[in-house]
Amino acid sequence: MNTLVQREAAEIREEWMGCALTTRPADRPAAEAAISGLYRLIGYAPPRFHWVSSPLMALETVPPGIRPAESIERLADWPVTRALISLMQTLCMGLNGRLTWAQRPLDQLIGRVVRAPLARSVDSALTEALLQRRESRYDPADRWYAAQSPSWIAHYDGLRRAVGVVFTPEQTHQLDLWAAAVRSCGWWWPREGVCVVSERPVALHTEPGDDIGEVRLHRADGPAIRYTDGWDAHAWHGRRVPAWVITDPSVERIAREPNVEIRRCAIERLGWPAYIEQAGLHLVATAPDPGNPGSHLRLYDMRAETKVLIAVNGSVERDGRRRQYGLTVPGFLRDPVDAAAWTYGLSAEQYSQLLRRT
Repeated sequence: MNTLVQREAAEIREEWMGCALTTRPADRPAAEAAISGLYRLIGYAPPRFHWVSSPLMALETVPPGIRPAESIERLADWPVTRALISLMQTLCMGLNGRLTWAQRPLDQLIGRVVRAPLARSVDSALTEALLQRRESRYDPADRWYAAQSPSWIAHYDGLRRAVGVVFTPEQTHQLDLWAAAVRSCGWWWPREGVCVVSERPVALHTEPGDDIGEVRLHRADGPAIRYTDGWDAHAWHGRRVPAWVITDPSVERIAREPNVEIRRCAIERLGWPAYIEQAGLHLVATAPDPGNPGSHLRLYDMRAETKVLIAVNGSVERDGRRRQYGLTVPGFLRDPVDAAAWTYGLSAEQYSQLLRRT
C-alpha cells in the first residue's frame, strides 16, 4: 500500500513541480477567475486586474487609486492579504480534520515525498530570486508568499488523489480555486479593488538538488531566471549570486567580495586550478587522501591566518566526473590530512580510518 501511495505521490509532485516552474505564458482568464473566486470567499467584490511583466515590476508599480496604507512595504497589513491568509489557514485546518487515524502515517509520507521537496524547490527557484533581489527587505518566510506556494496545495491534492481522503464540497471548491491560481499565473498581490498579477518567467534553469525530488536554480553561462522585461537573477547550484560571478569571475573581484559564500561560488565558477594559478597561491603540502583512495589532498596558503584545502569529491557527479572543491581551514594547519580531518571534526588518525569519504 505504502509503495503504491509513494509512487503516485511522486507523480503528483512532478506534476506540481511542472506547474510551479513552467515558463509558459500565464492563462489570464483562468487566473482572474480563480482570484475573483477567492475574493468572493472573503467577502470582497472581484478586483480589476493589473498585469505586469515580472515580480520586480509588481514591486515597483503603484496602480492608480492605491492609498499610501496599501504600499508594497505594508504588504502584511493589507486587509485582503490578511483575509486570504486566514482563509487558507482555516481551510488547512479543516482539511487536516478529514484525516482518519489510519491515514495519518500516509499524511506524513505525502509531506516527505510531495510537500517538502516542492517547498524547498520553489524557495530555491522562485522565492529567493523574488525576495533577495536588490537586497529586498522582505522576509523569505512571509506568510503571503507561502500562501501562494504550490507545496501546501499539492500536499492536500496528494491526500485526496493518492490516499483517498474525502473533502467536503466546500473544501474541494476552495482548494481548487487556490490550485487554479497557482496553475495559471505567477505571483500576485491582492488589494481592495485591484490585484497586481505577474507573468511567469520566460527562462528558468534548474538542476537536481541534493535530495530526491528537489531542484535548485543554476546556470553556469547566464541568468538562471529571466522575465520578458529583462529582470533576471543569476544562481550557482541554488545560491543566488551577482551577475559577475557567472559572467566574469576574476581573482580581483573575488578578493574584494566580503561574502564568503559568494566568493566560494565565484571560485568554483572560475575553477580551482585556474584560481590557484591566477591568485598565485603557495602550495604548503600534498598527501594521498586516506578518505578517498586514489585522490590527493593539497593544502595552500590563501589569506592571513587562512589556508585552503583542495580535495576531490568521493562520489561521482551526474556527468561521470569527480568534482574538485576547496575548503577553507585554519592557518595553523600544515598537514593536508590534518586539515581534512579538521573539516569533519576528527583527528588525523580517525580520518585515516574512514572507509571512504562522500
